[in-house]
Amino acid sequence: MNKWLISLTVMLPTLIEIIDTSVVNVSLDHIRGSLSAGIDEATWTITSYLVSNAIIIPMTGWLSRLFGRKRYLIFSISLFTISSLLCGSAWNLQSLVVFRVLQGIGGGALQPISQSILLETFPRKQHGMAMALFGVGIMFGPIVGPLLGGWITDNWSWHWIFFINIPIGIVSILMVLFFIIDPPYMKRMKMKIDYWGLAFLALGLGCLQIVLDKGEREDWFSSGFITWLTVLSVLSLALFILVEFFAEHPIVNLRTFRNRTFSTGNLVMFFAFFNLFGSIVLLPIYLQTLMGYTATLSGMVLGPGGVATLIAMPIAGRLVTKVNPKGLLALGIIIAAYSTHLMSRFNLLADFDTVIWPRIVLGIGMGFLFIPLTTMTMAEIKKEDMGNAAAIYNLLRNLGGSFGVAFVTTMLARRTQFHQDHLAGNLSQFDTRLQLGAAQATHALQFRGLGSQADQGSLVLIYGRLLKEASMLSFNDVFYLLSILMALVLPLVLIMRRAKAGGAAPGMH
Repeated sequence: MNKWLISLTVMLPTLIEIIDTSVVNVSLDHIRGSLSAGIDEATWTITSYLVSNAIIIPMTGWLSRLFGRKRYLIFSISLFTISSLLCGSAWNLQSLVVFRVLQGIGGGALQPISQSILLETFPRKQHGMAMALFGVGIMFGPIVGPLLGGWITDNWSWHWIFFINIPIGIVSILMVLFFIIDPPYMKRMKMKIDYWGLAFLALGLGCLQIVLDKGEREDWFSSGFITWLTVLSVLSLALFILVEFFAEHPIVNLRTFRNRTFSTGNLVMFFAFFNLFGSIVLLPIYLQTLMGYTATLSGMVLGPGGVATLIAMPIAGRLVTKVNPKGLLALGIIIAAYSTHLMSRFNLLADFDTVIWPRIVLGIGMGFLFIPLTTMTMAEIKKEDMGNAAAIYNLLRNLGGSFGVAFVTTMLARRTQFHQDHLAGNLSQFDTRLQLGAAQATHALQFRGLGSQADQGSLVLIYGRLLKEASMLSFNDVFYLLSILMALVLPLVLIMRRAKAGGAAPGMH
């Protein structure tokens, strides 16, 4: 079977699934208004999808063996397509949340299955190119999702962000039926179901995803809801790890972590997406709240970074077999860390070129990071274990993004409060800069015929400026922290082993 046809078959549904992770974000206000829901209630349409997605991803390898991979892939695409139809037809918020849970269950398996099929279809010497194809979908989805969602919502209605999946889903099912063939080791197997592992994994990851998504909004552990969910998550995941080591057919084979390169690669991937998602969440907030950018202009800043990644990935895919991939990976980490360091130097006078350039640099860094990292991480995994390994890898990647978003939003709020207190505490009536600012503000208000309100108004203007400066300093701090965390990952590259040349390729049989 033609490897490029197989690649298109598995990447088409994967791309729409990844787009659906972020496509709802920009339509949330329209959904809320249409279904008469509050903003906090409406965010459950995002959280419910992320929770069910997170639970299914690590189970994918086990479910593929239980039902047969091709059969399970067709089921997943079918469920995703049908639930998309139901989401678009939702009559109230409760029904939409239920259908989004089903959509997440259907979509969760698509990323790990497509990655494992690509690695099996391409010979080992072309794994870099295979992962470039996979990476295009992984990186392209979060960028095109908000842009596509915004355009569809503005020009049609929010219902169509779900309906658009239906024809693509039907085509994907037909392509899988015709072009995907299961190798012998991925045929359906009779095995005892690990019910305890299933329960602890679902509870642990479900609670964790809710904590990460809602924690900052609920002020973390000052909320009893978040505290109890955290306790439940930690206990459930600890019991899950214990159960899995003794299970005959574990939901997730944790023994894969005995491979040093695989374990290290997962850790690097976690922090790489921690950095990526943290920065691409902070950037539009900075642009819209402090710089006055519209949502469209913010998208124009993020977009070229995605294009840079799409250009860098095929180049990295070709280089990974010709040079030491550890060197390429180190270069990618350094570039990614440098890009967020550049972002930490933004100020309130930054122009469009100043803010767009670091995002392009980050895109290049992620392209050169993702390909060698994935190739090396999976290089020593046996072909029959590829589904389990890909599921773990995709879970750690998604969790890295979720932790990154939770970290930056929390740190931004905390550092803003710190800088507000610090700047306000240092204001003095004898400060010549304050006196000059007050005089200018008073003069402006008097010029507009508001003389009686001048003294009070000038103080309001100065305090507004103080809040803006405090917010800018907090953005600088958080971007700087991200760059440091990314740079600290660099020594881990030394621990990873380079794949032996000419090793047995995990081919399709």
